[in-house]
Amino acid sequence: MRGFGIDLGTANTVVGTPEDGIVLNEPSLMMVRTKDPHRALAIGLDASDLVDRTPAGITPVRPIRDGVIVDLESARAFVTAVIRQATPSRRYGLRPTGVIAVPAGASPLERRALLEVGHEAGLRKVGLIPEPVAGALGCGINPLEPRTHLVVDIGGGTSEVTAICFGGVLSHRSCRIAGDDLTRAIHRYLRAEHKIIVGELTAERAKVGATATADEQSLVVEGRDAATGRARLVTLETEEIMYAVRPATTGIVQTLAACLDDLPPRAITDVMAEGILAIGGGSMLRGLPQLLEEAFGLPVKTAERPLTCVAEGATACMDHPEVVAAYSS
Repeated sequence: MRGFGIDLGTANTVVGTPEDGIVLNEPSLMMVRTKDPHRALAIGLDASDLVDRTPAGITPVRPIRDGVIVDLESARAFVTAVIRQATPSRRYGLRPTGVIAVPAGASPLERRALLEVGHEAGLRKVGLIPEPVAGALGCGINPLEPRTHLVVDIGGGTSEVTAICFGGVLSHRSCRIAGDDLTRAIHRYLRAEHKIIVGELTAERAKVGATATADEQSLVVEGRDAATGRARLVTLETEEIMYAVRPATTGIVQTLAACLDDLPPRAITDVMAEGILAIGGGSMLRGLPQLLEEAFGLPVKTAERPLTCVAEGATACMDHPEVVAAYSS
């Protein structure tokens, strides 16, 4: 095994290898004991299954926020557990290398923290690649060609729009409104309009149920009645969910539209011809491509695999080290 391509997202962590493709795609969550917060008891799906049902003394931890590390010790424990889970049972003589995708707006301090965690988690050599560059590469776009590509990445904690060309970033804008805010908007809507209180995972499932790839026109949400405290079911139309999250999505597109103002005329010509590439879990929300088109006035195409294309691009950097070299300088 040569190594891993890793997308450490706020909501999900995705890991790929050149030999096997995507080998792990699970929530960026771990369960720890309150008295020992830096040792993972469960990570990913196992930890997610315990949300809202943890016994006393055990608490959930999200070591990655807005795509960057918030606690070095927790992140080290999480990444170590992720690499161990993604590594085949057979052993290799050399420790694997890794390419980790980072937000395009990550500070030098945040980038150094990721490098440190990667090394301490057992990776022999660690490279960093901006998430929009990795996402573009994972979608078959050459980020080194002399042509401008505009990538909109709507993740769990941040939304970023980045224009890349010839191994460099022409323009970059970001905002702190993203997938988690859409989930919270659904949570507030259910309590205000339907008088039902739901957990975080239930609101997240309602949002996922309204994605562009879902065929259902309605879904059932279960929770606790705000007045009586008893369990209750509510049937939601997908259009109703879109109504609930529209204020947040409007904020995203209005903030990100400013990126176009920084581009030179020839770059805008390229974008008009190529369109905007939308990646990240938030890009799957039904009706969002239309909102982006209204905000940017340009065609928008969603990646075929918006949840994994960043990890796929980071993995592809194993065969294209020149991309890492160009965008890490």
